[in-house]
Amino acid sequence: MADDQNLDSAAAQVERAQADECLRPSIAGFFDEATNTVSYVVHDPKTDEAAIIDSVLDFEAASGRTSNGSADRIIEYVTSNNLKVTWLIETHAHADHISAAPYLQERLGGKLAIGRDIIRVQEVFGKLFNAGTDFERDGSQFDKLFEDGETFKVGELEGIALHVPGHTPADMAFIIGDAAFVGDTIFMPDFGTARADFPGGDAHQLYRSIRRLLSLPDETRLFLCHDYKAPGRDEYAWETTVKQQRQENVHVKDGVSEEDFVEMRTTRDKTLAMPNLIMPSVQVNIRGGRLPDPEDNGVSYIKIPVNAV
Repeated sequence: MADDQNLDSAAAQVERAQADECLRPSIAGFFDEATNTVSYVVHDPKTDEAAIIDSVLDFEAASGRTSNGSADRIIEYVTSNNLKVTWLIETHAHADHISAAPYLQERLGGKLAIGRDIIRVQEVFGKLFNAGTDFERDGSQFDKLFEDGETFKVGELEGIALHVPGHTPADMAFIIGDAAFVGDTIFMPDFGTARADFPGGDAHQLYRSIRRLLSLPDETRLFLCHDYKAPGRDEYAWETTVKQQRQENVHVKDGVSEEDFVEMRTTRDKTLAMPNLIMPSVQVNIRGGRLPDPEDNGVSYIKIPVNAV
């Protein structure tokens, strides 16, 4: 791989954490079976400062009703362990679930963060949903827009953000200590990789982003945003390692060329239906998880563009 100083910094951080357990985070995963999404609470055992990654707001599409059961499980965990939330992190603007970040922020605090290229996603989907000039396309709905290689802290734990586009233009991996939270770039080795056919997606970019992540030290812990139980596996799983992915990933293990991956990914993506919640999810998540402004009757509405995608 070409010279990549930000990747080198991430690898050095992982190595420091692997050498000193005091630099490794405590991690709790919360699986939402309705959307096959894993949310995480990541905290520094020394200071009890925490980050919440990729939270889920429960949404019933048929009725248009929201509820907070998934988020309340996280609140219960945070409060029962006396944690202080400093970050609410989104790995990207999800197309399969609505973020609960504003609900959690109101109750637990913390800065809401995402990658800077959310601006590109806002531009594309702002046009699709005809959001109008009142919808700012500058990322201002978030408290922090991370650049590639930018560092941050969770308590005394080191963190670094890496830009890993391909699934969407804005995907970021957030590495805290020796643990990488990789969003939708990659799944469990027996399931493979994320689709790359959403607006702004690119299978070539996805391959390069995955190979970038798989250049981290072998024992880097990878925490995934989704699991769908590959054929023959009866249990949900969402933690793996760089070494396991390089040896076993059915789409992108060592030896798979970029050309072969792109052909496979492009062919496979043509067979996939759109996620059930893509219209409400993207529409809300580009607003930082906030519903569109209520209309004159006090009700928020989700738009569905007809024959537009």
